[in-house]
Amino acid sequence: MFESVLNNSISTLTIQSAAICTGASLIYGMVIAACYCLSGKSTKGFCVSLVILPALVQTVIMLVNGNLGAGVAIVGAFSLIRFRSIPGTSREITCVFFAMVAGLAAGMGYVTYGAFICLLVGAVMVFLSVLPVHCREERKQILKITIYEDLDYTTIFDDLFEEYLKSCELQTVKTTNMGSMYQITYRIEQKNRKKEKEFIDELRCRNGNLTIVCGREITPLEHL
Repeated sequence: MFESVLNNSISTLTIQSAAICTGASLIYGMVIAACYCLSGKSTKGFCVSLVILPALVQTVIMLVNGNLGAGVAIVGAFSLIRFRSIPGTSREITCVFFAMVAGLAAGMGYVTYGAFICLLVGAVMVFLSVLPVHCREERKQILKITIYEDLDYTTIFDDLFEEYLKSCELQTVKTTNMGSMYQITYRIEQKNRKKEKEFIDELRCRNGNLTIVCGREITPLEHL
């Protein structure tokens, strides 16, 4: 069922087998791009790349076709491309590797097996993305409080943190406004998000109604 459509001879490549493998790799890319779009936010450029990448990998594998020297040269070329690219999120890196695996399967002639992998892994990826599972790290927020320099930031909010927060970790303390104020940054997790306004109002009473910023911790797109 999972036999290769290519000739056993590594030196022979027919137009028919090349067309079958290339067409299959493009279909694989479309399936992977569709799964990527369904599993979260997406961009047109990255989706196009996912469609084309399996065909490119498949072509490279067919060109190497057992030639050790050509294989070493291709590895060097891929290494140069790697250092010229921007790291992506874990989902994007997974999809890129997914597309390369599909292209490798098509390049080796295992068209049926490649289709099986695309459908199975793609379905699992979409299924996991719609599950209502939230990591505890995603519930954490960044809290920035500005206070006057004469206030002791080490203890002034302790009772409020104990009342409203599950966890609180001091991240940074820096001076601002020519050294007359401190800006304190905490990494927090609230007990009840519905009481966020009440919590901030209590903080405002302590810091003299100066600036308070509370929001979701943002992870840059170019990092995992």
